[in-house]
Amino acid sequence: MITAPLATPKTEDRELNRRLRLMAWLCTLAFVVLAGRLWQLQVLRGELYLRKSADNFVKDIEIPALRGQVRDHKGRVLGDNRAAYNVYVTPRFLTPEALERLCGYLNLSAEQATAIKTRAKETRGLARFRAQLAVEDVSREQMALVATNRQNLPGVQIEAVPRRTYPLGTSAAHVLGYINEISAAELNSRREQGYRSGDLIGRTGLERQWEGYLRGTPGFERVVVDAKGQRKSADETRELLQTPRRQDPVPGNNIVLTLDADLQRLAERAFRRYPAGAAVVVDVETGRLLALVSKPGFDPNLLSGRLTFAEEARLNQDPYRPRLDKTLREHYYPGSTFKVVPAVAALEEGVISPDERVQCKGYHELGRRWFRCSKFHGRVNMYEALAQSCNIYFYKLGERVGMDRIARYAREFGLGEPTGLGLNGEVPGFIPTQAWYREHAPGGFRLGYTLNATIGQGATKVTVLQLAMLYAAIANGGSLNLPQLVERIDTAANAPVQEFPPRLRRRVAVKPVHLETLQRALAGTTHQKGTAYDARLKDIEVSGKTGTAQVRKMGKVRSEGREQFGMGDHAWFVGFAPTRRPQIAVVVLVEHGGLGGHVAAPVAMEIMRGYFEQVAPERRVSRRGADEPGRAADARPLTDLPAPQLKDLGPSPARAGVGGGH
Repeated sequence: MITAPLATPKTEDRELNRRLRLMAWLCTLAFVVLAGRLWQLQVLRGELYLRKSADNFVKDIEIPALRGQVRDHKGRVLGDNRAAYNVYVTPRFLTPEALERLCGYLNLSAEQATAIKTRAKETRGLARFRAQLAVEDVSREQMALVATNRQNLPGVQIEAVPRRTYPLGTSAAHVLGYINEISAAELNSRREQGYRSGDLIGRTGLERQWEGYLRGTPGFERVVVDAKGQRKSADETRELLQTPRRQDPVPGNNIVLTLDADLQRLAERAFRRYPAGAAVVVDVETGRLLALVSKPGFDPNLLSGRLTFAEEARLNQDPYRPRLDKTLREHYYPGSTFKVVPAVAALEEGVISPDERVQCKGYHELGRRWFRCSKFHGRVNMYEALAQSCNIYFYKLGERVGMDRIARYAREFGLGEPTGLGLNGEVPGFIPTQAWYREHAPGGFRLGYTLNATIGQGATKVTVLQLAMLYAAIANGGSLNLPQLVERIDTAANAPVQEFPPRLRRRVAVKPVHLETLQRALAGTTHQKGTAYDARLKDIEVSGKTGTAQVRKMGKVRSEGREQFGMGDHAWFVGFAPTRRPQIAVVVLVEHGGLGGHVAAPVAMEIMRGYFEQVAPERRVSRRGADEPGRAADARPLTDLPAPQLKDLGPSPARAGVGGGH
C-alpha cells in the first residue's frame, strides 16, 4: 500500500506567506483606490460637490430692481411701483397638507390648486429645491394669514416685491404701454441680458421702447433654510455662510416726458361724447408732444396683471379697437385737411395766384362723371376756398398741378413716411403717384385719381401725428420738427443721465410768403365765417382746417351692451393757436363722427381753451395783443381779410362721385 507524503511544515509556511502577500496587495490596492477617489471628490471636484451640498440648505432669493418711474414734464408720476406680496412654493418641501392649507388661506379655486400641484410635481432635479411663483399680488390680509401660519406651511414662502402701477388709470395708456411676463421665446434670446423665467418686460408704448433704461439690475440675498424649506435665523445664516449674503439691486432710470398730465386728461375729457377717435397736441416751435389721445383706451394696470379670459375677449372683440394706438398705428383719409398740400404746390409751382378766382357751380364735370361740392360757392379765391372748403376750386387746381407734384410736396411736409417717433409700430401712411396707379389701379392712371387726391381721398392716407407735424410746420414758418416725447432721463436719485433737445427734421422747401398765404387762409376757417366759424373761441384766435373724410360704412355695431349707429364719415379738425403767434397745434379726429366743423372742431376748441386758460395761461396771446415780432408795421393781421361774399343758392346737388371733407 502506497500513501501520499505528508506536507512538511516548510511547504505550509510558503503557502501561508503567499496568501498573506496577496491579501496585503489587495488591501493596499483597495486603500489606493479609496484614497484616489477621496482625492478626486475633495480636491478635483470638491467645489462642485460643496455647491451641491450647499444647495440643500442654502438658497439665493432674487431681489427685484425697482423699475424706473415715468413722469410728465412737470414731474407728476404716470408710471410707478407699489409693494405687492407674492407666494412661492419649493416643490421638494411642499406637502399635500401644506398645499391644501395654502389654498384655503388664499381662497384658491380647484383649477389654481391643480396648476400649482402639477407644476411642482413636474419639476425635476435641483430645480425642486428652487422656489416657484404660485400666486402673485395677494391681499395684505392673505399675506398676514400665510405669514402667521408659516410653521404649518412647509415649502411655502411669501415675499414682498415691487409691482407696476399707473396712477392715472387709462389716461395716456397707449403712450405708457404696459408690462407682463417674458415669454419662453423671448427668454431664449434675452437670457444673456440677465432675464430669467418670471421676469417682466415692456410690451407696448414707452415701457417697451425704453425697457433697457427702465428695467434696472436685480440683486440677491443668500439665506439658509431647514429641512422644511423655512428660513433660519440671521445668526445661524451668518455662522454657516462665509460668502457675501446680499447684493442690493440697482433701480432703473426715470423717464421724464414732454407730456402734460393736466392737458392729457383735459383732451381725453373733450372726447367724452364720442366713442372713438384720436387727438395730438404739439408745441409748434419745438415739436414736443404735449398730449396724445387714442380712444377708446385700456387700463394698463389690468394688462400688467393676470388678465382673465373674459377681460381678454372683451378687449379683442371691441369694434372700436381699444388696444390700437390711433395716433400712430392707424392711418386715415385726411379729407379736406389735406388741401393745404395742393395749395402750396400750386403756389410754389406758379400755376395760380392766391387772389385768382375760380367758379364753383356745386359740381365739376370730368368726362361722364360729376365731382360734387357741398354747396354753390360762386367765384372764390384760395383764401375763400380753404376757409369754405370748396371742393370745386381744388378739383380745378389739381388738374393744373398734377398728382406727382402734389405727392412731392406732401412728402416734403413729412407725409408718406414715419415721423421718427418710433413708438408702437408707427405706420408711414401713403401718398400715391401716377406710377403707383398705373401699376395697381384697374385701367391704369386716370385724371379722376388726381381730383380724389386733391381733397384727401382716393388712396391718400395719413396718421394723426403726421398731420400735427405738417400744420405745426405751417404755423412756425417752415420748420418740420421731429416729434419729441421724452425730454430727459434721470437716475432714481434724480441725477441727470441724458437730455434730449428738440431736433429739426428739415426746413421745408417752400417760400415763406407762400406759408404766410396758408396762414392767412386758415385763419378764415374760424374767423371769416368759414367751416369752423360756429365753433370759434371768442377770446382766442385759432387758425385751422376742417375735414370730413368719406370711409367705408361699418353699419351697426354693438359696444358695451348698446347698439351704435351712424358709422359715417370721419370728422377732422387741424389747427394752431394763437393765430398771430402760434404756440400749439392741435389735431382732432372723431371716427365716424360726421362733419368736421360740427363735431371735431368743438373738441379741438375745448382742448385749446383748456390749454390757454388752465394749463399754460402765460402762453396765451390776446386777440388785441402785440403784433408778432418781426412783422412789418404795415402788414395786415392774418384775420384782416375781406369776408368772402358767397351766395347761398340752396341745397347742393345730390352727393355723387367723389366725396370731400368740410
